Amino acid sequence: MTEIIPGKSPENMNTSSKAHARASARLGPSAKIMTFERPLPLDSGRKLERFELAYETYGTLDAARANAVLVCHALTGDQYAANDHPITGKAGWWATMIGPGKPIDTNRFFVICANIIGGCMGSTGPSSLNPETGRVYGLDFPVITIADMVRAQVRLLDRLGIERVFMVAGGSMGGMQVLDFVAKYPDRAFCALPIATTARHSPQNIAFHEVGRQAVMADPDWCGGRYIEAGKVPRKGLAVARMAAHITYLSETALHNKFGRNLQDREDVTFGFDADFQVESYLRYQGYGFVDRFDANSYLYITRAMDYFDLPAEFGGKLANAFLNTRTRFCVVSFTSDWLYPTRESRQIVKALNAVAADVSFVEIETDKGHDAFLLEVPELFATVRGFVNAMAARCGLPGEGEG
Repeated sequence: MTEIIPGKSPENMNTSSKAHARASARLGPSAKIMTFERPLPLDSGRKLERFELAYETYGTLDAARANAVLVCHALTGDQYAANDHPITGKAGWWATMIGPGKPIDTNRFFVICANIIGGCMGSTGPSSLNPETGRVYGLDFPVITIADMVRAQVRLLDRLGIERVFMVAGGSMGGMQVLDFVAKYPDRAFCALPIATTARHSPQNIAFHEVGRQAVMADPDWCGGRYIEAGKVPRKGLAVARMAAHITYLSETALHNKFGRNLQDREDVTFGFDADFQVESYLRYQGYGFVDRFDANSYLYITRAMDYFDLPAEFGGKLANAFLNTRTRFCVVSFTSDWLYPTRESRQIVKALNAVAADVSFVEIETDKGHDAFLLEVPELFATVRGFVNAMAARCGLPGEGEG
C-alpha cells in the first residue's frame, strides 16, 4: 500500500496507476510509495507530469519535526539503507551506519531514504509505465540530472511536512546529491555530510560510464531499450557494465590482499577462458547478481546523470559561488585509496567552502578499501560520523547520545 502522511502539499494522492501496482507487487505490501500529481520540471526542459517516489523511514519524527536526516543513495543503491532488501534478502546498504546506537542513531533521528527518480525500486523511472502512452517508458523516459533527483526528494520532504532536515548525508552519487541539496536549498539543512564524492564528474569517470553503457546497449537482448515489452533482459551487457564499474570501487591493494593471483577451485590454469582466477569469479558473481535487482535502462540514465553533474558550471564556473551565504555546517570525508573520487576532489570542495567562510571540517581516512570504504566496516569513518553528528546535535539543541 502507499503510505499517506499528511503534509502541507495539496497534491493529489491518487495511487491507482498501473505503474504503482507493478512497483507494489515487486516491493511487497508494506512499500512506502508517494504519488505526486503536480508536474516535476526537469533540467532537460521536459517535465514528469506525474511521478512516484518509493522511500523508507527509520526512527520517529519528533514533535518539532527537527530531527530528520535525509540519506541519499549511490548509483546502485536504493531506499533500503538500513533494512533488509526485499529482493536480495541482504542487509541494507548502510545498515552499518544507520540504526539504534549507530552513528546515525535511529533512537534519536528520523531517517528518510528515497529511491531516486530514474531508479528501479518503485520510483518512477524508465521501467515504469508512461501514463501518456500506457507503455513502459524505456528510452522515452526523459534524461535526468542530479538536480532533478534532489528536486523530487525536496517534494517528498514537503509532503512529509519537513521544512528543514537536521542533516543530509550520502556517499559517492549520494554525496553529489548532498552538495546539490545544500547549494540549491541553502536553508533546508542544518548540517551536511558528503562522503567520497566530487562537485564535477571527471573525464575518466565519464569514460568508465560510457564503457558500461555501451556494454548494455550492445547486448542483443537490450532491444533498443524495449526489452521489457519483448520479455527479455540484457543480462550479459548489464553484468559486464557492473563488473567494469565494480573494479573502480576497489583499490589495487584490496584486490591483491583479497585475491592475489589465486586460482578458483583448481590447481592449475586451464589454458581457456573460464574463470581461472578468483578475482574473475568474484567479478562474474558481482555482475550477474546485480542483474537480478537492477534495471538496465536505469543504469543508463543514472550514469548519464552523474556524468552531467558539474556544480561549478551551474554557478558561473566557480564552485565557491554555490555555497555563498550558506549557513549549513559541513563535514567532508575522503579515503586515501579512493581513485574514483580521490581526496584532491574533496579538497576542492573544502577550498570552495573555506572561500565563503563556511563552517567546514575535513577528514581524510587512511584505508586500503578504495571508494567502497564508505559502505564498509571502517572504524575511523564511524568515529568521524558519530563525532560530527553529536557535535551538530548539541549545537542545534537535539538530544545527546543516549538521550533519544
